[in-house]
Amino acid sequence: MTTPLLIDTDPGIDDALAILLALSSPEVSVEAITTVAGNVTVELGTANVFRILEAVEPARLPKVARGAAAPLTRPLVTAAHVHGQDGLGNIDRIREPSGRPRYPDPVVKLEMLDGADLILDTAEKHGDELVIVALGPLTNLALALKRDAPRLRLARRIVVMGGAVTVAGNVTPAAEFNLYVDPEAAAAVFEAGLPLEVIPLDVTRLVVLTRAALAEAAGRSPGRRARFVEDFSRFGFEFADAHGEGGIVLHDPLAVAAAVDPGLVRLEPFRVEVECAGTHTRGMTVADRRSVAPARKKPPNCRAALDVDVERSLRLFLERVCRTSA
Repeated sequence: MTTPLLIDTDPGIDDALAILLALSSPEVSVEAITTVAGNVTVELGTANVFRILEAVEPARLPKVARGAAAPLTRPLVTAAHVHGQDGLGNIDRIREPSGRPRYPDPVVKLEMLDGADLILDTAEKHGDELVIVALGPLTNLALALKRDAPRLRLARRIVVMGGAVTVAGNVTPAAEFNLYVDPEAAAAVFEAGLPLEVIPLDVTRLVVLTRAALAEAAGRSPGRRARFVEDFSRFGFEFADAHGEGGIVLHDPLAVAAAVDPGLVRLEPFRVEVECAGTHTRGMTVADRRSVAPARKKPPNCRAALDVDVERSLRLFLERVCRTSA
């Protein structure tokens, strides 16, 4: 039996790697992909989903719906400096020797439902078998909550890549990017009584993909997919080199890996509040880590990963993401 999976995403180089991992994992069946504005605009992110599907050619295509084009109340903040203007390392600029685009505009076949409604529809269809993996700002989940919270609560697990419990942020000293983009949405999701599993920067920063490791994995399975991964990841490696990171940090792939194999991370219960009003702390995840009697604290509203099996996570990723067949 495979576990039905829905991916909510803003692709994004590491989002693309995460989607490839999900599509290559026999334990799960990617039933739906919803897009949200974040790393890039929702239009670019949606096109990137179809670029990925064209590269992988899965036996059964997931449903794809375009979601929120902006945060709930704020202007959109994007990250083109990290992911390229198109979100996939500017692969839209790559030309073959003949001069034609290596990656022409993909064929886009969207569901009539928007992102939030496809999330609700998928939750109703699969009930407590469904695992939702949220890789971008939580705008679509917040909208789904507002429309029909009981249906969203049918999902068995909601794995969120976001936040920082004991470490600094990556877009400000206080905040991780996804929660910074739409803190109001994140606050609503964390307060909704959902089965949240948070994969924060505390663990994602530890799982780093090097050029050498990717080249070795791609060399074992050369072909269209490997070239696609090499092409869109080049920009990410250049960004990492410029910032002394040693490689591409596998933020989103670790969230998918944890959805596929929960034993990769150790989850601890926390009460987490998301800061919406602070001038310097917008999007900060404030986890109650006080050593006081439970009666003096609000009850936990999520479980967060503070420990990860780095070697096993990297091995799972490398064994699957570049292989020739999905």
